[in-house]
Amino acid sequence: MSRYEQIKDELRRAPRTWLITGVAGFIGSNLLQELLDLGQTVVGLDNFSSGYRRNLQEVLRDSRAPRRSFRLIEGDICDAVVCREAAQGADYVLHQAAIGSVPRSVLDPAAANHVNVSGTINVLVATRDCGASRMVFASSSAVFGDCNLMPLAEETIGKPLSPYAVTKYADEKYAEIFSRTYRMETVGLRYFNVFGPRQDPLGSYAAVIPQWIHSMLKGDTCQIHGDGETTRDFVGIADVVQANILAATGELNPEGHRIFNVGAGRRTSLNELHDLLSDALVKLRPSYLQNAPLHDEPREGDIKHSQANISRIVRELGYLPASDLAQGLEATMQWYLKRLNPVEALAKTA
Repeated sequence: MSRYEQIKDELRRAPRTWLITGVAGFIGSNLLQELLDLGQTVVGLDNFSSGYRRNLQEVLRDSRAPRRSFRLIEGDICDAVVCREAAQGADYVLHQAAIGSVPRSVLDPAAANHVNVSGTINVLVATRDCGASRMVFASSSAVFGDCNLMPLAEETIGKPLSPYAVTKYADEKYAEIFSRTYRMETVGLRYFNVFGPRQDPLGSYAAVIPQWIHSMLKGDTCQIHGDGETTRDFVGIADVVQANILAATGELNPEGHRIFNVGAGRRTSLNELHDLLSDALVKLRPSYLQNAPLHDEPREGDIKHSQANISRIVRELGYLPASDLAQGLEATMQWYLKRLNPVEALAKTA
């Protein structure tokens, strides 16, 4: 039995109370689904600036958990009073709320800093003051910057390439200081390129996988920034959920602070990704006619290559990511085909 299966059994036997910030977002709503399925009590905090009520509605509709197991607080992490209210009685805090876009941070660095840094400090203070056992927070592979020592290990970073990267690195340092100064436990998870159900395919800052699925379903041509040989470590949402729960419940070093990469440990080029998505759609919809992608200029602030060294999280927490990217992409494509066809119709209900 894997370490994660053991933890899930323990949580079923002894339920806890969890706070999820950004609960209506892509990652937050998937965390909510898993925790409710495990019989946990969850408080969710969201201001719906990027999350969707439909995500919460879908989770609650499909969950067997009593409605009283989930309480939503509509509010902003930039409001310290709201953060304190949300953290009351929580055993664990999973902090996902953020402005999570490199291009958006380039356009508005002040907003990214206000939400990602000041908001995170508010959540840290609330976690400390309300006595939660541990705060797990979303960091990013963006903190590695221009480091080209692949695969990327937690202890080696380069120069940051965007305001977003700076905010996430600042979050890590603040968490480290809080652990040292206030004797509280914090874990930062450096997410690589996460994909899966409920990831928003619309908007200027949509991630590449849902954006391309959207284009393919419409019969449009996908756009690749650069020559397509840019590589990323694409990790399924189920693995990110696993990492959060393991990070919240696992043993830490004596300092009470740890940073872990959360990826699949492999590199996939954008050209390869396009082929895998096209193949998945052809398999699910044989009438689909594949279009060659359109290449344009590289995007400002993007790194060229990315791959996670996941040996630390595997060794210390027992993390076991899914091994087959093609299967994960096919399952994701199937979800969009069932629920987001056409995508625009669903967007109107947000």
